[in-house]
Amino acid sequence: MIITKVIMNHVRMRLREPFHTSFGTIQDKDIAVIEVIDEKGNSGWGESVALPDPTYTEETFKTNWHILEDYLIPLLLNREISHPDEVGVIFSPIRRNYMAKAAIEGAVWDLYAKRSDLSLSDALGGTRKSIEAGISIGIQQSKEELFKKIEGYLEEGFKRIKIKIKPGMDVEIIKAVRERFPDVPLMADANSAYTLKDTDHLRKLDEFNLLMMEQPLGADDIINHAKLQKAIKTPICLDESIQSLDDVKKAVELGSCQIINIKIGRVGGLSSARDIHQYCKENGIAVWCGGMLEAGIGRAFNIALSSLENFTLPGDTAGSARYWEEDIINPEVVVVDGLIEVPSSIGIGYEPNRETIKKYTVNQTIYSK
Repeated sequence: MIITKVIMNHVRMRLREPFHTSFGTIQDKDIAVIEVIDEKGNSGWGESVALPDPTYTEETFKTNWHILEDYLIPLLLNREISHPDEVGVIFSPIRRNYMAKAAIEGAVWDLYAKRSDLSLSDALGGTRKSIEAGISIGIQQSKEELFKKIEGYLEEGFKRIKIKIKPGMDVEIIKAVRERFPDVPLMADANSAYTLKDTDHLRKLDEFNLLMMEQPLGADDIINHAKLQKAIKTPICLDESIQSLDDVKKAVELGSCQIINIKIGRVGGLSSARDIHQYCKENGIAVWCGGMLEAGIGRAFNIALSSLENFTLPGDTAGSARYWEEDIINPEVVVVDGLIEVPSSIGIGYEPNRETIKKYTVNQTIYSK
């Protein structure tokens, strides 16, 4: 296949409610919605998941747009590609910028699956027909608000609850939740809010039977995570620390974690995510798929990836209505009894809604040679 045209839409969508974490609050999400078109007129779709500010990683929506426009799209246009795995090689002269790379690589995967008459799940080697849905709850103003949200999500059938924590809003919050919900599968996400000096404090979480504690220490701190994991019983899950298969190999060798959160954007795309999944499967490391407040196209990629065999823990992929008044795909992603059906139709399995995309588009740029 030859990519002859790329269309980038700057889409701005408002979350149903603000999402609070230890590094800030998000209300509006700017998204690069990407359509790649081949020599036969077939389309593939992708989505940039970068946040507005460089707080989660160094990437932002604006840096993604710049890297895509000035470097990645020129590298890809009019290149003959036989498989999406080649996209990473084509982009290798450009260092890092993984979310920008993943955005357009995903569009190529969608196009490849359609041309091959495969669902994206099948193209990746997925085996699951449905995936378990977990939910991520941002920091709340009160315990009562948090309890109310958890009760609602459990009634909807979500299989796992993730709570954001930060210094001053951690042990007492988790203790209260565990007392109120003694049997719920529960995890805490710190988003790098702690240091190794907090080891004794974090050890207090051991008594609450958490599934895991996600990324307690710095994003580049694989060594100290190994020290912390030896000092606490709660399994550590790495998130921000993992941006490549090499990072995974280092973390596994050092004993820095027992679980890895695979986010497609953070690791540079589906090919990398698939390879990380396979390595973790071979080395006894559990994996799950994290979320980045995706719109429908990005959500579809998470569903396809989560259909792979070693995704044994519920991910953060909830239904569209959890985040948006209306999504940019048809049909929208829905959760039924805590499960999301993996689409069997070709490509990502959801049809991008051009009218809705147009409704939320701030500007559009078309690239061709």
